[in-house]
Amino acid sequence: MRKTLATLLLIAGLPAAAQEAVTYQTDQSFEDVTFGLENAIIDAGLVVDHVSHVGEMLARTREDVGSDVELYEAADVYSFCSAQVSRAVMEADPMNIMFCPYDIFVMVRHDDPEVTTIGYRAFPEGEMQQVQEMLDGIAKAAIGRE
Repeated sequence: MRKTLATLLLIAGLPAAAQEAVTYQTDQSFEDVTFGLENAIIDAGLVVDHVSHVGEMLARTREDVGSDVELYEAADVYSFCSAQVSRAVMEADPMNIMFCPYDIFVMVRHDDPEVTTIGYRAFPEGEMQQVQEMLDGIAKAAIGRE
């Protein structure tokens, strides 16, 4: 019985399958989209907590890890939070802390350099849809679709 319970707890603690992403594509440059994203975040009354330069890191370490694959021309992830939205979703379920901070990525793939993609992870149904609506508005505003 004890081994079965431990196994069930282990399985329950495993991460879910990869989440879907909501993405928008544009012919705008990477620089224009990231500028638009920074402004959309600020216009929403939020502050960028961190920018992860994922594309630069992967390019810099490509040879170190034995790869010759060029993934991105450019790729950044912007992290930020909303006190109001976060409080609402975490009051509904304190475990929603696992989704904070919220991220929006911007990327230009190496194999498709004319297209810039902006997006974010899809969130579960229920109260987390408040976060998804906020991110969707910010992503669309960044590329002039809002």
